[in-house]
Amino acid sequence: MNIMSNTQRDLLKEKLDQLQCHFTWGPQKETIDLEDVMYRLQDAISLGVKYQATCHNQLAFVNCLQGMNKEAIQNLNEAEEILKDNHKDEFERSIIITYGNFAWVHYHMGQLTEAQSYLDKLEMICKPLSDGPHYTAMIPEVYGEKGWSLLRSASQYYEEAKECFKKALVEDPDNTEWIMGYATALSRLELFSGTPENRKQCQSVKHLRRVLELDPDDSMAMVLLALKLQQLKQKETATELVERALQKTPDFPYVLRYAAKFYRLEEDVEKAIGLLKKALEITPLSAFLHDQIAMCYRIKLDELINNPRSRNPRNPAFRQKAKLFNQCKYHFGKAFQHRPKTAIKSQLDFARVCVRNGENSKAKEIYSNLLKLDDIRPENLQRICLYAGTFEMYQRRRESNAISLFLKGLKVEYDSSERKKCHDKLEKWTEKNLCKDPHDSKALGMKGLLYQLNGNKAKAIEYFEKALEFDHENEEYLSALYELRLSIEEHNDT
Repeated sequence: MNIMSNTQRDLLKEKLDQLQCHFTWGPQKETIDLEDVMYRLQDAISLGVKYQATCHNQLAFVNCLQGMNKEAIQNLNEAEEILKDNHKDEFERSIIITYGNFAWVHYHMGQLTEAQSYLDKLEMICKPLSDGPHYTAMIPEVYGEKGWSLLRSASQYYEEAKECFKKALVEDPDNTEWIMGYATALSRLELFSGTPENRKQCQSVKHLRRVLELDPDDSMAMVLLALKLQQLKQKETATELVERALQKTPDFPYVLRYAAKFYRLEEDVEKAIGLLKKALEITPLSAFLHDQIAMCYRIKLDELINNPRSRNPRNPAFRQKAKLFNQCKYHFGKAFQHRPKTAIKSQLDFARVCVRNGENSKAKEIYSNLLKLDDIRPENLQRICLYAGTFEMYQRRRESNAISLFLKGLKVEYDSSERKKCHDKLEKWTEKNLCKDPHDSKALGMKGLLYQLNGNKAKAIEYFEKALEFDHENEEYLSALYELRLSIEEHNDT
């Protein structure tokens, strides 16, 4: 350990905080599944995917967060060697993040002199490139690597990743690495119902086409573009792209998994399962692959459940149904085994399979754990509330719990299809109760709240007043009524 005074150490930390590297970007232990990120990075490195240095850099960060500092230093040494080999002419521009990570790892190891030496190297490199602090430079190489790091971390960082790639492309518009990153971020955001990208579907298409113009052999761009064209009903072109990608890289798990998704959506479930099993042999810990194969088995299960023969214990269809339930649970379980914070969809799917199999206690445990999660995408929180509320309403017959959950989802101010479904559930419950009893104060209050959230203040006041006729001292209704009247008065005064 190097000896430094507290003042020197504080000054060093102040400089480290100015760096652009994995240690100063958003994702930390609390918001990402470190074990899963580590497995995915190790798979990417062993498969020799493009952009190896970025994988080694992020793996160094993950190892350091887990206290494996020697492994982190080894990762960074490997990143430096790759950059020396692949970026001889622009080594200094490409090494900025690696040197920043080196400085932070040495700081965590108590090797403060070594940390300072990397800061000195960064100052020499960045001074000609930056008008700001001389320990970093906001150049395309920095924005691009930050974008990939955020994309690999968790879905709540996709918007920021997209902006990073967008900034990288301003100065370097024909860089296939940044175009591919931008297209990947867009395509993922297009899947979330509450995003602007979802409302302008398939912006990613033109960027994936641009990747293929610049690099016609990029099989990943082919399968991602195929999935988008499938959505646009351009089936013939999409199928050609998938077949071409599989010919070019028949053993590349990343291509196999997206090709399998394509065939699943084309209802060729057996072909999809075959591709996924092949990919699982190469990367057995892939959460994505396990989730996809579980979805295939669920399709087969749905078909079998609708078959009357599957209800007869003496019929082979009954045993096949039990086998498919187990396969679904096994693979959905594997999909979130190392991703309890981020594999929300897999956990919800697992819970729904349990409900269909009569395992309500297991489903309840899953929903309870999901409801404890913090810092997740708003539409994911709304989806959790929707599914957990439906479970409480129809399986557990806990109406008040269900209403609280639907309301929690509705109050998340994010315009998604999940939020609309929470609203519809509450509206349906309100109408049903008011048909039974027009004086039901809870239903009248809920009706007032729904009008309030929809911005109809006059109707909200009307229903809160009706609710108070039958529940005179309800503080929630009185408070809502006071706020509504006050806001109307302020508006009129203005």
